[in-house]
Amino acid sequence: MKTTTEIRRDFLEFFRGKGHTIVPSAPLVPANDPTLLFTNSGMVQFKNVFLGSEKPGYVRAADVQRCLRAGGKHNDLDSVGYTARHHTFFEMLGNWSFGDYFKEDAIAWAWELLTGVWKLDPDRLTITVYHTDDEAYGIWLNKIGVPAERIIRIGDNKGAPYASDNFWQMADTGPCGPCTEIFYDHGAHIPGGPPGSPDEDGDRFIEIWNLVFMQFDRQPDGTLVPLPAPCVDTGMGLERLAAVLQGVHGNYEIDLFRHLIAKAAEFTGTADLGNKSLRVIADHIRACAFLVVDGVLPGNEGRGYVLRRIIRRALRHGWMLGQKGPFFHRMVAPLIEAMGEAYPELPAKREFVERALLAEEERFAETLDAGMRIFDEVAARSSGGVIPGADAFRLYDTYGFPVDLTADIARERGLTVDMAGFEAAMEQQRETARAAGKFGNAATMPAELAAQLPATRFLGYERLAADDLQVLALLKDGRPVERIGAGEEAVVILDATPFYAESGGQVGDTGDLEAGAARFAVRDTQKFAGQFHGHVGTLAAGTLARGDRVRATVDQVRRAATVLNHSATHLLHAALRAVLGDHVTQKGSLVAPDRLRFDFAHFAPLSAPELAEIERRVNADIRANHEAEVHHMGMQEALDFGALALFGEKYGERVRVLRMGSASTELCGGTHVSRTGDIGLFKIVSEGGVSAGVRRIEALTGQAALDHIAEEERRLGEAARLLGGNAADVADKLRALLEKQKRLERELDAFKAKAASGATADLAASAVRVGAVKVVATRLEGFDAKALREAVDRLKQQLGDAVIVLAGAQQGKAALVAGVNGSAAGKVKAGELLAHVAGQINGKGGGRADMAQGGGDDGPALSQALAGVPGWVERMLI
Repeated sequence: MKTTTEIRRDFLEFFRGKGHTIVPSAPLVPANDPTLLFTNSGMVQFKNVFLGSEKPGYVRAADVQRCLRAGGKHNDLDSVGYTARHHTFFEMLGNWSFGDYFKEDAIAWAWELLTGVWKLDPDRLTITVYHTDDEAYGIWLNKIGVPAERIIRIGDNKGAPYASDNFWQMADTGPCGPCTEIFYDHGAHIPGGPPGSPDEDGDRFIEIWNLVFMQFDRQPDGTLVPLPAPCVDTGMGLERLAAVLQGVHGNYEIDLFRHLIAKAAEFTGTADLGNKSLRVIADHIRACAFLVVDGVLPGNEGRGYVLRRIIRRALRHGWMLGQKGPFFHRMVAPLIEAMGEAYPELPAKREFVERALLAEEERFAETLDAGMRIFDEVAARSSGGVIPGADAFRLYDTYGFPVDLTADIARERGLTVDMAGFEAAMEQQRETARAAGKFGNAATMPAELAAQLPATRFLGYERLAADDLQVLALLKDGRPVERIGAGEEAVVILDATPFYAESGGQVGDTGDLEAGAARFAVRDTQKFAGQFHGHVGTLAAGTLARGDRVRATVDQVRRAATVLNHSATHLLHAALRAVLGDHVTQKGSLVAPDRLRFDFAHFAPLSAPELAEIERRVNADIRANHEAEVHHMGMQEALDFGALALFGEKYGERVRVLRMGSASTELCGGTHVSRTGDIGLFKIVSEGGVSAGVRRIEALTGQAALDHIAEEERRLGEAARLLGGNAADVADKLRALLEKQKRLERELDAFKAKAASGATADLAASAVRVGAVKVVATRLEGFDAKALREAVDRLKQQLGDAVIVLAGAQQGKAALVAGVNGSAAGKVKAGELLAHVAGQINGKGGGRADMAQGGGDDGPALSQALAGVPGWVERMLI
């Protein structure tokens, strides 16, 4: 039996022997491709090669690509756990030709690997080809020797020309071509017919390999133009192939999943290894672990929300198996046992992945039970078997139930979810958020205006002032106007500007625009439609009209301070990765003139030594006075150059790379120092958590850092004077003072205990008898809640059968403690008694049957409430 590890190795070694370059798997997050949420097929990392914008250093390649289909257009999440072959995460074996070999070699090698290396029975393999691809048909029939009855021509079966299971295209236009697929026949005992037959959707014939022949360029009018260099793109699902080679029918029966399912059963205490919830957990741990490895963390939008959905679906299935505590993060270890050799980045980031999953488990555990109770209520009152969209949205918004999780639970109970109603509620929330987040004058720019104007030329890398710049447009309240007068707020669009527009965390520049007597005070610079620098501000004097020529002057002091902070942010990022690990990725930043703020992925508070080392590294790079080199290059060239691209950022074909010595190389369009020594000094002022798995550092540079240190020294000196020493011995004197305070507190507690003992002796003697029970209800001056509890415990011991209510008061507020002991406990409950007293003094409280605590207002009502306790007890004892 071939293990999954051996299958991967066999595939890559086979194609290495055929002259292929072995390429590592690309991450699940596509590099620089905003059109895709995740890498959903093997060809994603070669997309630019097929489009002609990228030239690799080889013409043949092979890889094992990790893929995810759990969001966006390609989403198999709802089917996972209910079918034998659907997964969120899967591995795709692929071999590629970029204008080198074509159909004959691709088909011959596929047949050789399947029947020669892996010894599959040729009689169990069925072939499909596109109905007009006589070349592929002839190769299978005449060169390979597959009988004609096992070669099936598939036509346009999806409602349009070239819309076929056997014709592949990247998009509506562009590279495309016919494909040939290889199917494995699991045997007549399995329901289903061959491809192209009415019952082809059965499980007997399973596609294991698809060979795509990209030989055309589809034009906008639908015509196909032959490509000058046809390519080959193949894909074979590892899980399906492993099922065939291991002699099992379903993917969840292969060795990899047997191992994960066994561990999921162990961690959830489940004896039935066939339980579909174990399948879900085993599938989802692969998707979740690799998403975290590739830089995604649970969140409320985009890729982070997809990860959160998958985690919470797994947790709910654990909950169904009776596992209410954290368990999912423990699945990382068995996953590494199964896949760590093939993907060394997985064991390298094990601790980080486990922390990320555990944090989400703990977060969701707080609401899972409550959310399930709400779901039960909603399901009970649903009509027509449909969960209302508004209720599904409440489960999402209040309890963190992704709607597909609600749909999953509903399906198990024979219900459906009103998805249209859910989407309507979601859109209403989005509209509310959009309305609350609009940015005054800079909120909009008419599309028709944007289409007419040339993009703003940015001059601010080289200079901070420029003359003879033309006013191309004036916006007032989001609409274009011809001119503005003194006192009017507006947005000025120029043909060129030295003003930096807010982006990449760096704030927009401020300054002045001048045209004769007119002076426009710029309070911010924002980017419109991604290509126009909008100067937001007020006309302080004169008039300004479209077409005027102006002089633009940036506030140089403010820009200079901002530049220091931006360059220091890059050094900070590099230091964080060096000290904490390369799992640290930027999650947000603010670069302002007065400070810098940097958010990054990490799951633990930073220790004092870690912060000290990070600060030391940044300042060492500052003292090294590295040159801040700026390079312009292609995206792939930049990555080869060692540039760090920020997760989730969209970059153009040409990028700007900032390198500062060996410390930092990043893609960045911001403004920076000439040399790191210009920063002067770097000082961390705070570190803390922002959300699960995201930390934040705030820091100062230059004069602001010096001012901060001077203020800290002043405060230290003041503390030293108050302690009667100097700065060098502040710690020793403070330690001695704290020890003295603790000693005095212990002595005070002893005095209080002695006083309380005497007070309780007097109270015991004055107890009122109500039947066989002794009742004490009184106020004790100077007693806090802790002292009251101790007094109640002593009175219980002294009185035996007793009901006690004691009150203490400070600054207009009363603390209450009630206790019940002995024979009274059967009919009198401390919680009810305390609620009765607290209710009369505008308070509340509660607790156990024998002890309760609360509070309320101090005043005349308190005495009256305490006086009524014996009568209340008497009524309870009747």
